[in-house]
Amino acid sequence: MNAPSPPTADPPKTAPPRPSSGQRALTVALYTVLTAVWLGDVVSTGGLRTAERGWLLPLVSGPLAAVLLQLPYRYLSLRRRAWAAACGSTVLTGVMALRDLESGGNWGVLESVCLLILLARACRRISRPYVAVALGIAVLLGPLRLNIPDMLPVSFSLTFAIGAAVALGCYLRVQDGYQARAVDRVRQAERMELARELHDFVAHHVTGIVVQANAGLAVRATAPEHIEPILENIQKSGMETLDSMRRLVRVLREVDGTPQRPGELFTELAGLVSGFCGGEDGMDATLTVAATARSARLAPEVELSVHRVVQESLTNARRHAPGALVAVRVDTADGRLRVEISNTPPPAPPAPSPVGGRGGFGMVGLRERVSAVEGLLEAGSTPEGGWRVVGVFPALEMAGSAA
Repeated sequence: MNAPSPPTADPPKTAPPRPSSGQRALTVALYTVLTAVWLGDVVSTGGLRTAERGWLLPLVSGPLAAVLLQLPYRYLSLRRRAWAAACGSTVLTGVMALRDLESGGNWGVLESVCLLILLARACRRISRPYVAVALGIAVLLGPLRLNIPDMLPVSFSLTFAIGAAVALGCYLRVQDGYQARAVDRVRQAERMELARELHDFVAHHVTGIVVQANAGLAVRATAPEHIEPILENIQKSGMETLDSMRRLVRVLREVDGTPQRPGELFTELAGLVSGFCGGEDGMDATLTVAATARSARLAPEVELSVHRVVQESLTNARRHAPGALVAVRVDTADGRLRVEISNTPPPAPPAPSPVGGRGGFGMVGLRERVSAVEGLLEAGSTPEGGWRVVGVFPALEMAGSAA
């Protein structure tokens, strides 16, 4: 008799995604531009030592605005930092105007640049960006710190910068909407695919229940001592069927799908890898399956999810890294099945987007599928310049769990 299955280990915690090289380059470029603008403010006021005490205020407010701009969102929300920057800049303008300073110096271009960036972010990310009006007013009032008679040309030129920031924020807001809707469509398509596969899984489980029930009827008169184990197996199969339905049922089945044969996962993976090798692009792949993974018992929907992860990863490798060597490894760790698909850098110059894409819709669909079966999926570049996809899946029973 099988011993009770050990409790499933908690999913390993994943580290937050590392910024891509493009994101790091943009961050460095932003820091460089802000530093150059602040140095321009320093030069225009004659330097920190020679500047009048009043003109030191914009030289300090600029770096403070830059810190407020780059502060992590976990410390201060975008709405609050935007209001703080707008109100602080307006108050500083009023104080400097009331001091009636002599003309000259600089009103703080770095501060205005930071306010414009906050204005664009507010128009992009805040649902009702009323703070955009306060930010625009703060930018327009900045030149009043110079205390010169004719400020109309300076303020008029700033209206173009404000309009450009608002336009950029609104454009990015529209693009984010398109992206969100596209991701929703991919997720819905993956859920539909899961629903189409539900019938095959339930049929597999129910067939086993019917067979065991018939066996119980057959041995009831001749061997009644075997009835209890059969009833226990029927109960276990019924619980597994309900668990599969709970995880997979999202929408009704609408069209027929290609059935997946439960229990033949590694045969299917071997066929995938074998069919992947060769061809005009010279692709080659290896499959390594640990003994503990072969002896693991998986739910049918988990087997199909593993199959789809390997299939999608091999397809992406052929598309984005032609000529690379691909390795598929299946092992177990902490009571869970671990699947890793990695590829070496391609012989030719790498494609613009890596295998799996950076946030591509293919990975969105895979994460949706893996999450539906209570698994985890990670993807990222390797130190050698290749790409790696790692999936961790729950197992019903691992090797050594039987008594």
